[in-house]
Amino acid sequence: MRFLLLLLLATTSYTPLFFQIEILTNQQINTLFPSSVQKNFGINFPIYRAYKYSDKAGQYYCLLTENIDKIANGKDTLHTKIKAINLKVEKASFIKLWEINDFVLAKEKQESNIWFWTKYCSFNDVDKDGIPDPIIVYGTKGANGYDDGRIKFIIYYKDQKYAIRHQNGVLDFERETQVDKAFYSLPKAIQASIQQKMEAMTENNQAIFPAGWQTFMKQQKTAFHERQ
Repeated sequence: MRFLLLLLLATTSYTPLFFQIEILTNQQINTLFPSSVQKNFGINFPIYRAYKYSDKAGQYYCLLTENIDKIANGKDTLHTKIKAINLKVEKASFIKLWEINDFVLAKEKQESNIWFWTKYCSFNDVDKDGIPDPIIVYGTKGANGYDDGRIKFIIYYKDQKYAIRHQNGVLDFERETQVDKAFYSLPKAIQASIQQKMEAMTENNQAIFPAGWQTFMKQQKTAFHERQ
């Protein structure tokens, strides 16, 4: 297995000045991450999406996994737990850099589904320093679908984790956004990238952020809502 991994990694080169992002095929996933490797890193759910990316420091894989709780209406897969794990290639093997775990709040918020919103996930070098800036986005559906689900943005920058947590709501006073104070210390380009994703979610009817949220973020507020 070690020889096979070494051979696979050796055939994938990367350039120090540029990095590439690739979504792995199911065959590549099965070859690189057989059950023995998954067990070693505590991967217990099916791998929904696997990204490969590299920079001047090395090569990385980010695996997004979701459990399969049940199939609704004969076609919709419902997930109650998710896990993301980021691995770095080290001497023809892998080391874990970070992981994300979350689950539905079935009783508290009547959530029925949680999943990675890959449309908004990214591994770009947003601040142009030669190092990718992973942004992982996921959300839930509640009793009223997106309207009362939750959304989380997880940003990894220079080995530090930053988060934005949002609660949608059918009623105005139910909506609230919480922003890690340290988020505002991130490069402006990364902050702008997150706000662009928030605007896209609003346009796609997947999020209802509190009125005036753009102004609140300019003021570096760590929590904002529409309650009087």
